[in-house]
Amino acid sequence: MSVEDTAVAPKPRPFWVAGRPETGEETLVVRHPYDGTEVATVSVPSPDQVERAVAAAAGVAKAFRSSPAHVRASALEHVSTALAERLDEVAETITAENGKPLKWAEVEVHRAVSTFRFAAEEARRHVGELQRLDTDPGGEGRLGLIRRRPRGPVLAVAPFNFPLNLVAHKVAPALAVGAPVIVKPASATPLSALLLGEILAETDLPDGAFSVLPVRGSQMSSLVEDPRLPVISFTGSTGVGWGIMDSAPRKHVVMELGSNSAAIVCPDWPNLDTAAARIATFGNYQAGQSCIAVQRVIVHRDVADAFVPKLVAAVEALRTGNPHDPDVEVGPLIDEDNAERVATWITEAQTAGAKILTGGTRDGATVAPTVLTDVPADAKVSCEEVFGPVLVVSTVDSVDEAFELANSTEYGLQAGIFTRDVHLAFRAAAEIEVGGLIVGDVPSFRADQMPYGGVKGSGTGREGIRSAMDDYTEEQTMVLTGLEL
Repeated sequence: MSVEDTAVAPKPRPFWVAGRPETGEETLVVRHPYDGTEVATVSVPSPDQVERAVAAAAGVAKAFRSSPAHVRASALEHVSTALAERLDEVAETITAENGKPLKWAEVEVHRAVSTFRFAAEEARRHVGELQRLDTDPGGEGRLGLIRRRPRGPVLAVAPFNFPLNLVAHKVAPALAVGAPVIVKPASATPLSALLLGEILAETDLPDGAFSVLPVRGSQMSSLVEDPRLPVISFTGSTGVGWGIMDSAPRKHVVMELGSNSAAIVCPDWPNLDTAAARIATFGNYQAGQSCIAVQRVIVHRDVADAFVPKLVAAVEALRTGNPHDPDVEVGPLIDEDNAERVATWITEAQTAGAKILTGGTRDGATVAPTVLTDVPADAKVSCEEVFGPVLVVSTVDSVDEAFELANSTEYGLQAGIFTRDVHLAFRAAAEIEVGGLIVGDVPSFRADQMPYGGVKGSGTGREGIRSAMDDYTEEQTMVLTGLEL
């Protein structure tokens, strides 16, 4: 099966300005990460088109925030249904532009279906709260009504690794609360966001409620700095995220940034084969290009001799190759530059004394799933975010040492711990400095309806539908007087 047989046919793609398709004079080329073939050309908006999109968002903001909940919920339900109906097409689009294996692209579409469904449900019940004020004499006859009102239009800056669902994580909650949203998709992977714009255009959302703008360079900077976009939601690299924060100091900036997640294997865990399989899969399933991909494997010495060979065997069993093959589990990185960077980090670690237990090779944009041990603590593959298919195995003599090692990073997004001891699990949650802890599994599970985010260098906000809706809004208090309660 060749990429040419399955990839999305190349053709110019329009972007979306205030809910309507438009084209521009400039274009960008989307290439397949697996072999570099052209997937599509995409029009790039002009400064005038960007200005019209922002002006439309600002112009509709007041009316949209007061729109009936059922209107917003119906639009979100339509998107959920349409994505489900077009699952094969959308999954092929994701694989063609991103290079992730088709089986994982289908999972991403299913997640986006759920994301929009959850948002539709929350749009109907995101209503605030009532508070009695007659708890003191001066408050007699008074009732507090606390509502959440949109802060204003949202600039949604999305990454390449989940080109559909991480756009959905920004668009769905914004529309649910009645906030216009302007999407800036990753330049390497704009097609899924543009397809989402096509589906949104089928709804009854008002003009200006959404735009999808594959801008570059100075136009991106202009959007970040534009005061008419008071909220910025960014998912991506740590350096770019903090740069956006510095460029927009007076805006409400929500960021989900980097990680190098740890998985701890404790001596009480009864099934080492399961632990090895889960770690192998979810250290490599997006070619390691996931903020929650397992990077560091911390194993108690009592089970290390039994566990490590199982992990190596599980990694070696993963099939690599053409991501359109339904049996392939590990595809290419987003481009050869990133693959070369990962391969260089592996070589640097090996030069510093690390041992390669499997993998360590590169073929174009594809890096073989790799397991390293005896890695120095200051090696990049250990202390930075690899964003590639690399597992670093460390052996410890106690859970105290495991927790200390898990915390020896500037990131704090998620961690996993394989234990059946509920007391140890709660202790881990108290001591490991992460935004989320998965007990009995790896950092692979993202419940799209739950709060999701990190501490330390992993971001400033929380993704997840309800969390994002809270981030995009602010409390407004109204006091009703002269009431008999």
